[in-house]
Amino acid sequence: MSAQLALALVSTIRHDGNGGVADDLVDVAGLTAWLAEQAEPLREYAGVCPIHGDERTRLDVVAVRRAARTLFARAVRPGPPSRADSSALLPPQEAVDRLNLAAAAMPVRPVLTWPDESAPSLTWQGEAADARLALTAGLARAVVEFLAGPTRAELRACPAPRCVRYFVKDHPRQEWCKPSCGNRARVARHYQRRATAR
Repeated sequence: MSAQLALALVSTIRHDGNGGVADDLVDVAGLTAWLAEQAEPLREYAGVCPIHGDERTRLDVVAVRRAARTLFARAVRPGPPSRADSSALLPPQEAVDRLNLAAAAMPVRPVLTWPDESAPSLTWQGEAADARLALTAGLARAVVEFLAGPTRAELRACPAPRCVRYFVKDHPRQEWCKPSCGNRARVARHYQRRATAR
């Protein structure tokens, strides 16, 4: 679940369909819509999901996203980072510090559950007095867990023309974040070969 939430956060920067980059968190309405889409994973990591954000919450979430995208760019080395990140990256240690500070805003504790006739399980629960802090702490925790986990080795920046997304490579032959990016890359290569032949 951490990979899903971390990728959803960094994917709020995306190709706009017209050759540019769109930011789904550019305003409070965009944040509110994204929070509603991510309600279930946010409940797991933040324990609360504010359905309506405000400008302060938006700025905090964008700060966590910037730190996450910086560290995603570092994680995909030696490959290139997303094209959207080339000029917006933080120094890596600043990004790490920003994530750790945000994650620390919500104290967590282990909770053991052991139902009859089943194996025990461990979950982590935390509470923050402020829903905004719980939200940013949950997002930071998801990014930290993803980056510290084994799935990070499969993280890639999509190389398709105009795409700015990161994705987790699910199988050995996967090259793009989604089929439409693969189609766009093949079409671009075809036109490039034809232009070179002329």
